[in-house]
Amino acid sequence: MNTPTTATRRTKPRNLALDVVDVLIERVRAGSLAVGAKLPTEAAIMDEFGVSRTVVREALSKLQASGVVQTRHGVGTFVVGLGEASAFRIGPEQLATLRDVIAVLELRIGLETESAGLAAVRRSDANLVAMRQALDEFAAAVTAGLDAVTADFAFHSEIARATQNPHFTDLISALGMAAIPRARLDPAHTDDAERLAYLRRVNGEHESIYDAIAAQDPEAARAAMRTHLANSRERRRRAAALAGDA
Repeated sequence: MNTPTTATRRTKPRNLALDVVDVLIERVRAGSLAVGAKLPTEAAIMDEFGVSRTVVREALSKLQASGVVQTRHGVGTFVVGLGEASAFRIGPEQLATLRDVIAVLELRIGLETESAGLAAVRRSDANLVAMRQALDEFAAAVTAGLDAVTADFAFHSEIARATQNPHFTDLISALGMAAIPRARLDPAHTDDAERLAYLRRVNGEHESIYDAIAAQDPEAARAAMRTHLANSRERRRRAAALAGDA
């Protein structure tokens, strides 16, 4: 029985999908596809690589399974980091309840408070530009009636990157966008006006963090980040109490 050669195997869709995966992962590693960036459409990927929609969807499925990207239905597919960067990961099944989200917020308070302090000391002008862009995109998304999750994650990811310590970036990437809770875990009675007011408060808290980092004030940056995440945790605690999940 003849064993298929490498050349023969590479004509199969499975390996065409791996070719796409390899190229996209390399772009993430090189930074041309940054954390929080939206991937091109399926049609654009098909055109660039000369492959079928089936191959593209298989490649995206592999990237999602390995934690490199996250697909948000009706919005698109976004980079969350290199899945192999850390064995630690928090999957969607670990964010199924309000109590799960509160637990992750407790983790984020410890991690991101120090991240903000280090970012204030070590940030570059390029880091500030990326943070400012994420904040502008957040405000635009809120005005458009969107949840602003992508811009939110991009802002926190850039703070981690501004520490100039890759381990902070790896951990934020491992948490992924799923660690930023939104309306899916809020009480059913939350109306649009209340949600809009909440997102505006979040935006204001982000601005305070940015201002402290821009001013290179590590203690103010730590305090602003702790306040921001603690406010989010307390909101979820109140929601859990109302839902009888406390």
